[in-house]
Amino acid sequence: MKSAINMNSAYGFIAVLLAAFLWGTTGTAASFAPDLSPLTVGAVAMGCGGLLQALLARKNILCGLNHLNGSLRYLLLGALSVAIYPLAFYSSMYLAGITIGTVVSIGSAPLFTALLEKFFDKKTLSMTWFICFILGVLGVIFLSMGESHPDSIAETNRYFKIVGIILGVIAGLTYSLYSWAAKKMMGNGLDAKASMGLIFGIGALLLLPTVFYTGTNIFDAASHFYVLSYMALIPMFLGYVLFGYGLKTISASKAITLTLFEPVIAALLAIFLVGEQLTFIGWLGMVLIFLCLIILSRVDT
Repeated sequence: MKSAINMNSAYGFIAVLLAAFLWGTTGTAASFAPDLSPLTVGAVAMGCGGLLQALLARKNILCGLNHLNGSLRYLLLGALSVAIYPLAFYSSMYLAGITIGTVVSIGSAPLFTALLEKFFDKKTLSMTWFICFILGVLGVIFLSMGESHPDSIAETNRYFKIVGIILGVIAGLTYSLYSWAAKKMMGNGLDAKASMGLIFGIGALLLLPTVFYTGTNIFDAASHFYVLSYMALIPMFLGYVLFGYGLKTISASKAITLTLFEPVIAALLAIFLVGEQLTFIGWLGMVLIFLCLIILSRVDT
């Protein structure tokens, strides 16, 4: 019995890493449609991906309606967080710069998730998890510092930076909230497909109307369609299906910490496909993130 649980945890671990890998491709994919607003990319990708998740899970959702009464507050919290997250995340990168926006958004999410589990689930986190968290966050910071890419004009404005940092914190918080809410719904009897389908489906309905204000140039080029289709189908749809599967077998704090793998993939793709450079401190950051993942793969949190 114990070996079966360990095997399921291993599959969940791998599923979350695969999800993080797919999410790490979004920056490179978006670079092929530079004229699209980052808000449009986030809204269309997360919105369409969310609707597809709901469609895929329609039978599971219908079968799980009896378990929904005790999870309504988690559903509303998760859906609202899904609607806010991509707008905050992409706006953070635009206003504060890719480096600061990514560090604040991705680096803060594991801490928020740990706090949610500690104060609301009364869960004690191991010292090993804290060590992994520190290694992972330091790795993301070093990796971002070591990336060589042109800074946006907005990055030179201190006011924009402050607003961008605040939005990055909001992105990290909402990312942790919808992940934690999905985990709570699964604990209340809904399966992974129903939980993720409901949260992302309702979140998509809240999110997609923003496209009417930000996406007036979507149909100006064929590349826009290809980029948005890839973003919606692969990173956002398939990625979150894998993430939902992983949440069934491992804690939300562990799953969110594993997604620190995402900036590693983003950096590697930028180096080999876009032609960006990585300094020594960037490679050191990558090593720290891998060390975090290796330790985390051998412990339960």
